[in-house]
Order: sequence, then structure tokens, then C-alpha cells
Amino acid sequence: MHISLDGYAAGLNGETDWVFLSGKQDPAAFQFIVDLAETSDTLLLGRKMTSGFIQHWENVFDNQADSPAYAMAKPIVNMRKIVFSRGENPVTGRNIELENGDLETVVKTLKNQPGKDILVYGGCNFVSSLISLDLIDEYYMIINPIALGSGLPIFKNQKTLELQSSTAFSHGKVINKYIPV
Repeated sequence: MHISLDGYAAGLNGETDWVFLSGKQDPAAFQFIVDLAETSDTLLLGRKMTSGFIQHWENVFDNQADSPAYAMAKPIVNMRKIVFSRGENPVTGRNIELENGDLETVVKTLKNQPGKDILVYGGCNFVSSLISLDLIDEYYMIINPIALGSGLPIFKNQKTLELQSSTAFSHGKVINKYIPV
């Protein structure tokens, strides 16, 4: 999950344009994120962020094979994507399933199925719900070199985590891996 130095995952209105600031992109940090995606075969998403997210990565996959972003588009487009929604909102895109069952029950069932890791890409409310239900086994926090001053957090309550690894990149991003204790 991308977060700011002051702990926000998005601006007050859900803005994430600060994640990819011009001149602050590090190819090694991007490759780390691509490698992480390739360890997974399922992606969980909240309904609010799905449309733009899916459209973006399918566009890169279909039309920008020469782009550095193609390396990320390929696993995202090809993996199973489960979109959690409280309604019957249609969701379009490749390998997408709409899920409106009980979040805790569905995620626990998914975690018990064979396969690779499960990746979560948000949005903020969705991730907060997973955290509240203790459904996240590993936290990869991508700390971006920017302070927002205000915004949307993903942690609504105190949560103790143990640092497993930390990798700093030349353009200021730091990726920390934590596990719950």
C-alpha cells in the first residue's frame, strides 16, 4: 500500500496522484512492486477504485507494450481479480469476479484455497475493513517522500506490527514489510 510520510494512503478526496510524482520514480522500486505482484494469483479490490484501476492497467497491457509500466500491467490483467461490493454494480474487465458476500467469510475461504499469495490494492475503506478483521498476513508499506498534511488513513485503530524487512530506494521511496504480532 502506498502511503505518505505522514501515514495517509490517499488525499481527503481519495487522491493518489502524489504516488507517481514526476522525477520521483525509481526503476528498482517499481521492479520490487512488479516482483511482488508476480508472487500472487489473486487480487482483491474494493468497488470504488476498481473501474479506473482496471481501465488503466488493461489500457497499458493492450496498447503500451513498450512502456515500462507493461511489466506491471501483465500480472495485473492476467490474475484473478475479486471485486468486493455491497451492491450489484456491474464491473467490467478481464478475469474479474464480483463478490458481495460477507467479507470476512469470503476472504478466509480464499486464504484456505491452494495457490499463490493474495494481493490487496484497496481502496482505503476496503483495506481498513480487512485490517479491522485481522485478514492481512503481510503489510508491504510503500512510503513515498511526500507529506500530505491530511488525508485518508488505512489504520482506524492501534495495530502492532513487526518489521520484517526494509528497502530504501534512490528516489526516496522506502518499502517496509511488516507482519501483525
